[in-house]
Amino acid sequence: MTTDGQGSLVQRLIGIDEIECVTPDLNGVPRGKVMTAEGFLEGRRLQMARGVLLQCIMGGYPEARFYGSDDGDLALVPDPAQIHRLPWSPQPRALAICDADELTGESSRLSTRGQLKAVIARYAARGLAPVVATELEFFVFAPNTDPTQPFRPPVGLDGRREDGFSAFSISSNNGLRPFFSEVYECMAALGLPRDTFMHEMGVSQFEINLLHGDPLLLADQTFLFKHLLKEVALKHGLTVVCMAKPLAHTAGSSMHIHQSVVELGSGRNVFSDEAGQPTAIFRHFIGGQQAGMADFTALFAPNVNSYQRLCHPYASPNNACWSHDNRAAGLRIPASSPVARRVENRLPGADANPYLAIAASLAAGLHGIEHELEPTAAIQGEFEVPKALSLPCTLHAALERLKHSQLAIELFGKEFIEGYVASKTLELTSFLDEITPWERRVLASQA
Repeated sequence: MTTDGQGSLVQRLIGIDEIECVTPDLNGVPRGKVMTAEGFLEGRRLQMARGVLLQCIMGGYPEARFYGSDDGDLALVPDPAQIHRLPWSPQPRALAICDADELTGESSRLSTRGQLKAVIARYAARGLAPVVATELEFFVFAPNTDPTQPFRPPVGLDGRREDGFSAFSISSNNGLRPFFSEVYECMAALGLPRDTFMHEMGVSQFEINLLHGDPLLLADQTFLFKHLLKEVALKHGLTVVCMAKPLAHTAGSSMHIHQSVVELGSGRNVFSDEAGQPTAIFRHFIGGQQAGMADFTALFAPNVNSYQRLCHPYASPNNACWSHDNRAAGLRIPASSPVARRVENRLPGADANPYLAIAASLAAGLHGIEHELEPTAAIQGEFEVPKALSLPCTLHAALERLKHSQLAIELFGKEFIEGYVASKTLELTSFLDEITPWERRVLASQA
């Protein structure tokens, strides 16, 4: 960091006592340590056990061989552009998004932020830069102290709970205006620009669209926004849930990724030619997306609950078909001008790690460009998904597909794929170790 940059940072951290130094783990959960502002400004090296990057969502770890048998340390290296005062914290506090680097200096192959940076670098080597935008859906619920009971929306201003008739509503009856007002204030304080916001189809379900830009920046912003939502909700006595399918009989929550590719320097969208028509690169990008979607389903839909969302194919298309402005396709080309031509990947859920989902989607597209892959014919209207374009429909099937994917190993490395599968297999095993209320209610009397 330059002297000028250091001086600017000192000014930004005046009055701050502690810095939360965090990096996304496999699931996109912030992991790290809290450091004194004094130590942070002095540039003291902060280290964390390598295995933390493979921590399961329940808190356990796969066998040590997946992250180094001696479980050595990584260095948490703060990104100077991602150091923020925390506007929701009652005490002066800041947060720094960090890279997880090996002590030798290179990025750890287990770091999902590092994986995304590597994909962006591969585009840059070809004189290209990907551009993305994310659409994140989430639910706002009343506190849920008993996990055996369904989530419920908060009590509205009329004393009643929302019952599912508020899609696209802008009414303040749900009583959430104070919560969202603070969310917007915190977004502004963190420099998170928002495009549009809406009430989605589900009960107390909402969606925010972040402005398109550099993929790493958008992943950081999505990561920060999910963290912000949960912290602000706690202050307001609410629970924000980014599960893929928290409620039965209602829509799930997605994290659609809009993608385009531009020339470095000129900024020209290479998906459109001078006449405004689709280019060969555009076709090849779609072909690559189709080639990778089945292998990468476990990266886009990382939890058992993810496949509850994918059981409802219209709202959450579980296929690798592509179409012009058809939401039943896994890959949708939204209606737009040639300069804004883009590919929307509709498979990822709100529970996906934004760094990993964006990295996987962009890596598949680049694979198509490099190998000049041709997509299938576009589909329109109602259609049946060809077998070749169907995707895994359970976590077990998705992990088996990922485990045997040479494409995944080629793009992300054997160490990362094996570690990911090992961690997710532990989570699946933990789920299968429990007997659900449905099993007791329906099957007990049949034995």
